[in-house]
Amino acid sequence: MHPLVLREVISVTMILFAIIDILGAIPVIIELRQRVGHIESEKASIAVLVLMVGFLFGGDELLTIIGLDVSSFAIAGSLVIFIIAMEMILGIKLFKEEMSTTASIVPLAFPLIAGAGTMTTLLSLKSQYQTQNILVGIVLNTLFVYLVLKNVKWLEKLLGETGVNILRKAFGVILLAIAIKLFRSNTHL
Repeated sequence: MHPLVLREVISVTMILFAIIDILGAIPVIIELRQRVGHIESEKASIAVLVLMVGFLFGGDELLTIIGLDVSSFAIAGSLVIFIIAMEMILGIKLFKEEMSTTASIVPLAFPLIAGAGTMTTLLSLKSQYQTQNILVGIVLNTLFVYLVLKNVKWLEKLLGETGVNILRKAFGVILLAIAIKLFRSNTHL
């Protein structure tokens, strides 16, 4: 097993942080909390961790069954990430997600936090980074997701509506750059 590479861990952590966009999801989480009364932060965080680690290790096999290679999936994922970034920057919704009446695993852990963009990104990252560095990035992001879910009331007061909107736009630009990098590295342009 290769040793942890701090630069890779930081890079993976920041990429996952941007794609998960837990700070940008605060308005949706606040709406969910208001609708159902309680956010199950522990249950949601464990589900996020299991989903991401499971897809990291089982995603390749799933692609093999379907007959796709990681580069093709990474290119498709870069396009999905590009669209998500454009949503964040322009303030529009292209992907419509249905909300259920409970704030447990669905829709909080999946698809809001560990959705299609996150899963695609994990496989894309696997083509560029060592697995143990990706695992550390997943764990760090899951801890941050837990902290945000646990403190969503406090964050709502601290950031205010303007602060949340600024974070969303900033992470949108970061995601846009990530999408372009993933596309270029997998198409060799």
